[in-house]
Amino acid sequence: MTWSIIACDPSTGQFGIAVATRFFAVGARVPHIAPRIGGIATQALINPYYGIDGLKLLREGRQPEDVIESLIATDAGRESRQVHIMDAIGSIACHTGHDCVDWCGHLKGNGFSIAGNMLAGARVLDDTAQTYVTADNLPFAQRLIAAMRSGEAAGGDKRGKQSAALLIYADEEWSALDLRVDDHADPLTELERLEKVSRERWVHFRQFLPSRNNPAGITDRKIIDASIEAATAGQK
Repeated sequence: MTWSIIACDPSTGQFGIAVATRFFAVGARVPHIAPRIGGIATQALINPYYGIDGLKLLREGRQPEDVIESLIATDAGRESRQVHIMDAIGSIACHTGHDCVDWCGHLKGNGFSIAGNMLAGARVLDDTAQTYVTADNLPFAQRLIAAMRSGEAAGGDKRGKQSAALLIYADEEWSALDLRVDDHADPLTELERLEKVSRERWVHFRQFLPSRNNPAGITDRKIIDASIEAATAGQK
């Protein structure tokens, strides 16, 4: 009851997933990412363990096709599920069960994967893909949202709108951006607004948080404030 895009930004190596649906709090269950490893979106009648266990298998070096085969093998509800996976080298696999509601399907691209079910038609995925490909001048987060906006303009979820989410990971095990619109009349517009707000401070602040290479991070508030002020000066 959803469509989503998984993509890897070639310039930064960031993995991102954007998703929208006529269902509550889609960001809480659909997107799963392991930095520098891959991304999984589990949808239709969601099985959260497709994301949890799937990332574990990707970390073990398993290929996306093998991961999906392993996930659905022991799931008696697999014909009601949809899941798609992309790993760090761009390999893609998808499962759409026979009982998923039309329109349902999947589209593979260079560095991205799109899948959806209960959609207005195939054009939802086609237009999402076209915009993602042509909007390569945009920053990654904005590019993902723009792609989803195009899919929505093509009909999106045929039941309507309710929630949307954007999840991005860089090198660290914590997300670089995790935006969720859980219940809104126009969730992608609200997601777009939140992404803009994230650029006021968060995207400039996150570099100072603890990392594996710098476990203490930066705690000098003068350094932090001066850096954010310099980064945002051109936006004022």
